Amino acid sequence: MAFYFLSFLFLSLISLLQHPLFSTSTTLHTTSLFRSQLTTQLDSSSNNNNNATPTTYFEVTKPINLPKTKPFSYLILQHDFAYTYGKPPILANYTPPSNYTSQKFSRIVLEWNATCKGRQFDRIFGVWLSGVEILRSCTAEPRANGIFWSVKKDITRYYSLLMTNQTLVVYMGNLVDSTYTGVYHVKLFIHFYPVEDIYSDGKKNPKYFYEAFDTGADLILPISRNFPLNDGLWFEVENSSDVVSKEFKIPRNAYRAVMEIYVSFHENDEFWYSNPPNEYIRANNLTGTPGNGAFREVLVSVDDLVVGSVWPFTVIYTGGVNPLLWRPISGIGSFDLPSYDIEITPLLGKILDGNTHKISFSVTNALNVWYIDANLHLWLDEKSVKTEGKLLKYNSLPLSFALVTNFTGIDGSFLTNASRSIALTGWIKSSYGNITAKSTQGLSYSNYMVAGNEGNLQIVDQVNYFNDTVDFMMASSSVKSLESFKKFSLLLYSDNVDKGDESYASISNVTLGFDDRRVKTSEYGSLASSTENMQKAQGDILVKGRLVVSGVGSTQQVYKYKDDEYCYSRNISSSNYTILHDKVSDSCPRSTSSCRPFNFM
Repeated sequence: MAFYFLSFLFLSLISLLQHPLFSTSTTLHTTSLFRSQLTTQLDSSSNNNNNATPTTYFEVTKPINLPKTKPFSYLILQHDFAYTYGKPPILANYTPPSNYTSQKFSRIVLEWNATCKGRQFDRIFGVWLSGVEILRSCTAEPRANGIFWSVKKDITRYYSLLMTNQTLVVYMGNLVDSTYTGVYHVKLFIHFYPVEDIYSDGKKNPKYFYEAFDTGADLILPISRNFPLNDGLWFEVENSSDVVSKEFKIPRNAYRAVMEIYVSFHENDEFWYSNPPNEYIRANNLTGTPGNGAFREVLVSVDDLVVGSVWPFTVIYTGGVNPLLWRPISGIGSFDLPSYDIEITPLLGKILDGNTHKISFSVTNALNVWYIDANLHLWLDEKSVKTEGKLLKYNSLPLSFALVTNFTGIDGSFLTNASRSIALTGWIKSSYGNITAKSTQGLSYSNYMVAGNEGNLQIVDQVNYFNDTVDFMMASSSVKSLESFKKFSLLLYSDNVDKGDESYASISNVTLGFDDRRVKTSEYGSLASSTENMQKAQGDILVKGRLVVSGVGSTQQVYKYKDDEYCYSRNISSSNYTILHDKVSDSCPRSTSSCRPFNFM
């Protein structure tokens, strides 16, 4: 059995039959009826009662830290997403809580609730406010008896946007016909939590020592596509030479700028981390096999100057690898895809001239298709009409890349290593003084892939390391720094065994996780936090012809969060829709590992 067939079977079960609509760039998940039959066959054989209680799906994460105040809650959208593929996004008027214009809010939460019944693939979707993306997510795949899932996201960082009238935009490209019957019934809420009295003793809380640098942005500019559209507002990157851009202009009194990037990968690059090198594909005369190797990076440029890079977390959507793995515990990041921040304050001096400038995105080695957009967060000096700045130093070394291949015929191994560093230093003069800002990114990557057993076995072992640092140096010689140290890890294993009579068994194992440690430092002290999130999943299916006649999926997950004041952990496991174990703790053990950064590099 060819390796390229296994690559797709292992990761998305898409090699048997593709729906015609998947041949173009759409938000429809590249897949086949094979996976749909997996869902339908198992449900129909074990759940004949369509009136049974719907299954609740969820993503394991830390609860949002909410104040004790009673929220003002608003239903901002209720809609049934039926046949929405190739149609314009859903629009609605958004207005802030007008009766509480004098009220200050310490937390604002977006809540997405949805139900679905029948047969349907996973669909990528996005939520925007006047072009600013505030949520990217993947739908859960339904069952005959129905499902429910909820996503709650802290959107307080969009505070300034949420306090003015906006246009709400939601796009989900869904397909409904006699085969794909699932309609997604959606309700979207926003909850506003009034601020508590955090300074009851009249003293300054050391948690709030960042002043102008630790508050939400005063203005958020959308770096996304404009209407009219029959798709999402994201840009589409379809190949390695594709560059998408948007012009923008910023107010002349800005003193800080952060680019927030949303990224998702689909179709031929949904499982880019398993793509073999092109030389392997050519040597084995493989056709229809996604290639370009297993390395991708999203490059972000301002006026054609590379200012940052995103090496994305390997989100596995709810139908990926073996769909039974993600029921009811969804894959890490699948219900709330991460966004990635790039500090561009050192560059402000080049874009404060009142002229139009350009932000561009490209993806190294890309295949069709990547969805990318961004939000430009700007802090404005209300005491100044005009700020000044200058880029003092720019250092962006070329990508360091190495590929070692070792294969004979269809079996072999591939080792890919890459690293990159980007550093910018500049000063900005405002009413807060003359501040020197320095931002640095250090990234490293390794991917080891094995194809064996005449192409029936595949292993992918990948790890990414990220060190991001932002320093603000004041004229008084004081330094405020923000440091982030991340590790993304992925281990995939798949093996097929011929059972005769046009049947075979497929076994797949997945280990997926991340470590994220952050430190804020100033003359007042430091704050540190750490998050460790790890999933392990195992599944096997028996396939006869194009029908999955039996299967099982089990998942275990351990989530741990710790900062200087709060701890949270959850240890949970499931098998075939059933929760086997679930232990939650919000107390800190007497002896805990340090939140301080560890050395990745």
